[in-house]
Amino acid sequence: MGETEASERAAAQTAVPHARSKRRVSVAGVIGEILITVGVVALLYVVWQVWVGDMIIGAQKNAEASALSQSWIDAAQEQAQAQSQTGTPTPAPTDPVIPVAAQPEHGAVVGVMFIPRFGANWQFQIDGGVTRKDILDQGHVGHYPDTAMPGEVGNTVYAAHRWTSGDPFGPIDQLVIGDAIVIQTPDGWYTYRFRTLEYVQDTQVDVLLPVPQQLGVTADARYLTLTSCAPKYNMLERIIAYAIFESFTPAVDGPPASLSGGTT
Repeated sequence: MGETEASERAAAQTAVPHARSKRRVSVAGVIGEILITVGVVALLYVVWQVWVGDMIIGAQKNAEASALSQSWIDAAQEQAQAQSQTGTPTPAPTDPVIPVAAQPEHGAVVGVMFIPRFGANWQFQIDGGVTRKDILDQGHVGHYPDTAMPGEVGNTVYAAHRWTSGDPFGPIDQLVIGDAIVIQTPDGWYTYRFRTLEYVQDTQVDVLLPVPQQLGVTADARYLTLTSCAPKYNMLERIIAYAIFESFTPAVDGPPASLSGGTT
């Protein structure tokens, strides 16, 4: 009987550490699972913010810009119909004078930008100014203050995000020489043609000059410049796209062929 008690006591003493070891392993496992879950949730959040969220916001901004564009088309058609009903003569089809709007107030609507290379539905509202919180972070394209207006001699310059907020300029590095960059205003459509792409430091503000990177040179042509961050998910440099003016299409004439990839 004494030998049996001794055996049971010895078994109990060896079982206690084993049970404690199991408890320690179990706690460590739970902590590990929690950390894995947190990591997965964080990854899903990043995916949502960078891709899914951008797609949703981009589609929303495209729809808003499309509605604005259509409102200007409708207004031009109504004006043309009113002129025809009152017998007001339609101007002869000559080379139109290129209208140039005044510099906008900060945050005011400038126009709608179209780049057919980026897709048939790619269109974003342009606002005056390039501040982040109220313009760029809202998924709009910003017009640099005091640079030329669409159709004006000089350099009309724009900025937008490459990721987040609908990433308007996300595919800027996919532009091909000759691609149309079209800006619509209530007056009509201004078509520019892409020429070249380069990367510069964020301090290189001479890309905003009337003749890009040509200090002290008076502009005698119409340029357009797009600016954004590079690399795509960083702010180390700036990616710059340059274009030159091709033509102006009055609002009463309807959308130009350049919107569908053709030439005017």
